[in-house]
Amino acid sequence: MAKKKSDPNYKVIAENRRARYDYAIEDDIECGIVLMGSEVKSMREGQTNIAESYAAVEDGELWLVNAYVAPYKQAKTWGHEERRKRKLLVSKKELAKLWQATQRKGLTLVPLVMYFNHKGLVKIKLGIAKGKKNHDKRATEAKRDWGRQKARLLRENS
Repeated sequence: MAKKKSDPNYKVIAENRRARYDYAIEDDIECGIVLMGSEVKSMREGQTNIAESYAAVEDGELWLVNAYVAPYKQAKTWGHEERRKRKLLVSKKELAKLWQATQRKGLTLVPLVMYFNHKGLVKIKLGIAKGKKNHDKRATEAKRDWGRQKARLLRENS
């Protein structure tokens, strides 16, 4: 998901920054998402939040649950619900892999980032994740602090 500087269509809509702190991300997968027109227009204005959402496999389909998309003001009659379940688009093979990971291995599907790709389509990157315990979170924080201190020391000494 490298951003190209010459690509005018690429734009990050929402990012779940806390996901990498709360979960150990083992793998990630890119999915399409089924949206209404008013949702896309609201996303273009940047009024989306995926911090409290998750993905689930239900009845052989993949769904994004509890993602917030603010109502679009100009779509009065044909608007959308703010926190409705949205269908995610993946291949059957990927769906089977995700179902197996969530059911057998006890992993969760966490949205990491939602963005417009180079074609202007909304995509979402899901992380196949395992929840961290408090001591794991402290270790991650200590490692991050040491990296900052090391960079600061290298800058001062060179």
